[in-house]
Amino acid sequence: MELKDQIRDYLEALKPRQIHNGYTREAAVLVPLLKRGDEYFFLLTRRTEEVHTHKGQISFPGGMREMNEDLLKTALRETYEEIGIEADRIEVLGRFHDYISITGYRVTPFAGFISEPFKIKPQVREVAEVLEIPIRIFLDSKRLRIEKNTYPNTGMSQLYFYAYGADEIWGLTARIIKEFLESLKLML
Repeated sequence: MELKDQIRDYLEALKPRQIHNGYTREAAVLVPLLKRGDEYFFLLTRRTEEVHTHKGQISFPGGMREMNEDLLKTALRETYEEIGIEADRIEVLGRFHDYISITGYRVTPFAGFISEPFKIKPQVREVAEVLEIPIRIFLDSKRLRIEKNTYPNTGMSQLYFYAYGADEIWGLTARIIKEFLESLKLML
């Protein structure tokens, strides 16, 4: 069975953890996956130094909910605004668990498979670089570092860091990736 089908089946059966209070604003992100040859990749962005928060960090495309916008629509709209991938190129696989960010936002991730052909057009003020990172990188325990601490708003006691070349993927992005892959029990 293809990975995207495994993810869809898993997310269809999942009762996602939903957070109903304790946050200041709502945001949604896309967990974009694509396939090159026989290998699956996450499509991540490196934020510019011009953005208001999380300068230079590697993250999923996404952002704040506008008015009463559907959260899936938020994730797809933000993906288009940040990296130019149209919603019709994205096969939505499902919703994952809610998270609280260190900035007090409730963040809702949606997994989506990006179909070829697609073009990437980064929004230059927000996105410095678009990265295609093999999923196997996040399954290699030697690349994972864990720091223990307590973080305001989130109640998190562990912060995850994944080494990727000279970069680190960390914070909420790393937490979502770790929990997403662990929940799928992937063996690639």
